[in-house]
Amino acid sequence: MRLVTWIRRHLVVAAGLLTLAYLLLPNVVVTVFSFNAPKGRFNYEWQQFSTDAWRHPCDVAGLCTSLGLSLQIAVWATLGATVLGTTTAFALARYRFRARGAVNALIFLPMAMPEVVMAASLLTLFLNLGVRLGFWTILIAHVMFCLSFVVTAVKARVMSMDPRLEQAAQDLYAGPVQTFLRVTLPIAAPGIAAGALLAFALSFDDFIITNFTAGSTVTFPMYVWGSAQRGTPVQINVVGTAMFVVAVLCVLAATAVGNRRRRRTT
Repeated sequence: MRLVTWIRRHLVVAAGLLTLAYLLLPNVVVTVFSFNAPKGRFNYEWQQFSTDAWRHPCDVAGLCTSLGLSLQIAVWATLGATVLGTTTAFALARYRFRARGAVNALIFLPMAMPEVVMAASLLTLFLNLGVRLGFWTILIAHVMFCLSFVVTAVKARVMSMDPRLEQAAQDLYAGPVQTFLRVTLPIAAPGIAAGALLAFALSFDDFIITNFTAGSTVTFPMYVWGSAQRGTPVQINVVGTAMFVVAVLCVLAATAVGNRRRRRTT
């Protein structure tokens, strides 16, 4: 009976830990093989420990160039999608206008549509308009499919806001701009930040839509896919590990800031 009771009490925790371990297992493999020194072209079997790839991450031709391009596109796509998505979310959550339901449906359409369908549609559009495929077509495509995720995150935050806080600010003679900057925007900031981070991750990681709209431009996901045909260099594992560590540090920093704010308010 004690064993059954203990299992019932800790079943959810054990299931959560097993799921987390399953999700983190590929990252652990990538991290381990970033310290490998393969004898052949493929970094699929462990040979011996080495830090050469960490000391010289740009030794592989084209890797750092494609990485820089992906980061640049992700930053600009995040800025564009965040600005457009935030304004759209406020409009949908705060105002009543004609075709509001249709706009809501269209916003969710890129999230429900398979990426290959959107990629083929964008490629057809660019070719019919005579637009040269490259950096700008990738950026436009990334802003388009990241926009829906930003709108969803920000809209959920805006709809959960208490309107009495803004009314109290107006009662204290705060103008519309001052109310927005000092009350509305700080409350909506977590949703905006979540949408921006999600947009950055989606843009940096995207392959299907980028492959259709890139032309001869090579981003980091496309470089990884091309390298896998010829041999995967260890430096790719180094970049993947570095990105994972940066993401974990950002989450830990956000958690620490949130806990500190809660302690101050309590």
